[in-house]
Amino acid sequence: MSASVIGCVGTLIVPTRGAEGAGEVLLTVRGSKETFLARSDEPLPKGTQVLVVQAHGPRTVVVEPWNDPTFP
Repeated sequence: MSASVIGCVGTLIVPTRGAEGAGEVLLTVRGSKETFLARSDEPLPKGTQVLVVQAHGPRTVVVEPWNDPTFP
């Protein structure tokens, strides 16, 4: 299941702290909302839209900030 979240866009509900620790991201997976531990290279604030770029185990993902290209 972890590979199925790569490429998903979600919203941080708990900020990430970069190397200092994980946050939490809310993703829609198979039609339902689920939370995952989220790690990032740099700290990201709560509410940031992020893209999942890697999965580490079943419940931990690596995210990067995401700007939706369809919105100006």
